[in-house]
Amino acid sequence: MSNVATLQRGALSLRTLGLGLTMGGLLVWSGVAAAAPVPDSFSGLAKKVTPAVVNIAASHRLAGAEARTPELPFSFPPGSPFERFFKQFEDQFGGNGKAAEPPVATGLGSGFIIDPSGYVVTNNHVVDAATDIQVRLEDESVYPATVVGVDAQTDLALLKIDAGRPLPAVQFGDSDRAEVGDWVVAVGNPFGLGGTVTAGIISARSRNIDAGPYDDFLQIDAPINQGNSGGPLFDLDGRVIGVNTAIFSPNGGSVGIGFAIPAAMAKTVVAALRDHGKVERGWLGVMIQKVTDEMASALGLDGAAGAIVTEVKPDGPAAAAGLRQGDVILAFDGTRVSDARTLARLVAARPAGTTAPITVWRDRSEHALSVVTGEQPARVAELEPAESQGQGGAWHSEALGADLAALTPERRAETGIAEDVAGVLVTDVKSGSVFEQGLRPGDVIKEVARTPVTSPEQVEALVEKARSQAKGAVLMLVSRQGHDLFLGLKLGVA
Repeated sequence: MSNVATLQRGALSLRTLGLGLTMGGLLVWSGVAAAAPVPDSFSGLAKKVTPAVVNIAASHRLAGAEARTPELPFSFPPGSPFERFFKQFEDQFGGNGKAAEPPVATGLGSGFIIDPSGYVVTNNHVVDAATDIQVRLEDESVYPATVVGVDAQTDLALLKIDAGRPLPAVQFGDSDRAEVGDWVVAVGNPFGLGGTVTAGIISARSRNIDAGPYDDFLQIDAPINQGNSGGPLFDLDGRVIGVNTAIFSPNGGSVGIGFAIPAAMAKTVVAALRDHGKVERGWLGVMIQKVTDEMASALGLDGAAGAIVTEVKPDGPAAAAGLRQGDVILAFDGTRVSDARTLARLVAARPAGTTAPITVWRDRSEHALSVVTGEQPARVAELEPAESQGQGGAWHSEALGADLAALTPERRAETGIAEDVAGVLVTDVKSGSVFEQGLRPGDVIKEVARTPVTSPEQVEALVEKARSQAKGAVLMLVSRQGHDLFLGLKLGVA
């Protein structure tokens, strides 16, 4: 493995059959209500909050790790020491060639109590697929936990323990007020050591680390390590402004770049898990992607803002509201949309059945629409389409610096392109071509400058026309791996 820093997530360590294994993962979150001077000490804050921070041990069966003992070609005398020894070995591991129970691994993480009755917040990846969960408090008492609900899309989970007494608890703070440079304190269970307090500052906000569709992490430099996952990030008032989730590290240890789920997101998700056992999110029924500078130029927008609609589900809320492929959503429910992920978070925050105004950019002007949100399906589809690559070969376009081909039945069979996809196949892109900035072999060009195309010559003619008109960019609609997306491609002047 190259010596490159990687993003790591997961509960701390796995211990099985005396073999020490580690899962990358950790979590930190930071935030402060307002800028504050350097404190003389964090001892008072630590004494206040640590009783509500817990250690979590989650047991998992290791899939594909079955053990078998060999079939012995002989037997031992009844009652002999050898017979007793091998009988114990067989009972534990499945003797005479019998499959043993899969080994059990224990992952260690962190969490915090948000209610004296025993509700505990942690990361979903700490307890995901666990067969047994144990929660250890600061006073060393241990309680079995049940899962109230999980939300994989934000990596949050809510547990419940019954201690038979009121427990120390902490409250969520206002992460929206946390600023870069504010002091924060992280408490957790790094490397299974328990009760560890570290301090630092918020080093960045609104980080997207491609962990999920709603990434909006707080980045902090308070040292966190494997096992901090699910632990709280406190402001100087002792309120939780984040849930530690990930670190960026070359070796699994803290290098001063950690990420925490903001409390503004976490408390909404936790409330839904507590009340319903799951999170219900709003849905538009569209595929969207970010607007690049080149797209903005081609569409006549002043800047790269909003989210462009690449597909509209025929029976979805967006179709009923009149949204079209190629619309750029600039505002949703009164809030300006800066990018595609902002729109995804705004829509998800609105319950199904909510009527919301939408402002879209269409035909070089703004239009006002109204949409009634639906309930998001099990797997969200309103994400940026993934890139893919294919193969082929045919007609060379000088205008694009790419090889194009008509979609014949033979080429459809070779590439797996559906019959209902019309356009021109990209079979190769010349290295160094300006169109290498977006086109990929295997793409099907469906439109150039909002004009449908069916032949390579038509594609080249439309590109040359845009270049001769001294346009800075041309907008293309392509189908990639079964999904439509827009590309704004720079043009040189003819």
